[in-house]
Amino acid sequence: MCNSSSFTQFLLLAFTDRRELQLLHFWLFLAISLVALLANGLILSAVACDHHLHTPMGFFLFNLSLTDLGSICTTVPKAMDNSLWDRRTISYTGCVAQVFLLVFFFGAEFSLLTIMCYDRYVAICKPLHYGTLLGSRACAHMAAAAWAAAFLYSLLHTANTFSLPLCQGNALGQFFCEIPNILKLSCSHSGYLREIGLMVVSAFVVLVCFVFIVFSYVQIFRAVLRIPSEQGRYKAFSTCLPHLAVVSLFLSTGTFSYLKPPSIFSPSLDLALSVLYSVVPPTLNPLIYSLRNQELKDTLRKLITTCFLRSNKLHLFFFRTLIV
Repeated sequence: MCNSSSFTQFLLLAFTDRRELQLLHFWLFLAISLVALLANGLILSAVACDHHLHTPMGFFLFNLSLTDLGSICTTVPKAMDNSLWDRRTISYTGCVAQVFLLVFFFGAEFSLLTIMCYDRYVAICKPLHYGTLLGSRACAHMAAAAWAAAFLYSLLHTANTFSLPLCQGNALGQFFCEIPNILKLSCSHSGYLREIGLMVVSAFVVLVCFVFIVFSYVQIFRAVLRIPSEQGRYKAFSTCLPHLAVVSLFLSTGTFSYLKPPSIFSPSLDLALSVLYSVVPPTLNPLIYSLRNQELKDTLRKLITTCFLRSNKLHLFFFRTLIV
């Protein structure tokens, strides 16, 4: 038996052994990460710059974009580095940091999605109480609670996971450090049961939040269907559908990745599913929200146009300077 502290590095699962495909994975991940960084960066800039978006939904969307940026920056850079330089290793410290940050950002994202569901419920079902229930102080407290809970949750999971002795090597069957794959290397029965207990509690909390989301949307759809005007129903649906799509994408990919039957296990399928739940949602979330939110689309259009015009003026200034 050797303790996990005796390891200086872990071995990650390579996407392929062929050099050409490794470079293809590098360029693919680079493109995806650039799209995610640009899309989330634009939403952060739009919400920060436009006072029309200084609403509870805009505030929570700002926080959601932060979690998306954090989660994709946690896994993708190391995968790109390994694909580019034909490596499979990650340091012990880097693995600890990856586990902590990934659980932290995913926990914060799910908490924020639950809060955003409450925001939609109050806005549509209790519009007269919206300013009271979701004032600036209440929004700040809820966001702070989401981040703090995610931090404590991640700290607890990370400390427990890396306190377990590992006796089955240091090869992880994943392209990033993930708790279930680290637990497979453990030889401590009591520690393993303790971590499983934490995951059961986590699953219960997720189930409670999921029931809350489903109940809220049942009430929301009942209220929307009672709106007499078709334009009013369309506007209400347009504010709810992006959130519902993001929640569905986040939960479906993560749930299937962790709860798929053991009989359909294969390294290729695990890699595909891990990319699906760790890389795809942070990239698609800003696109889903920007496609359905008219105010956000208008702000993004103005922001892009302003940047384009300033860039053209700057190029014209340098061109004139060179001519002179």
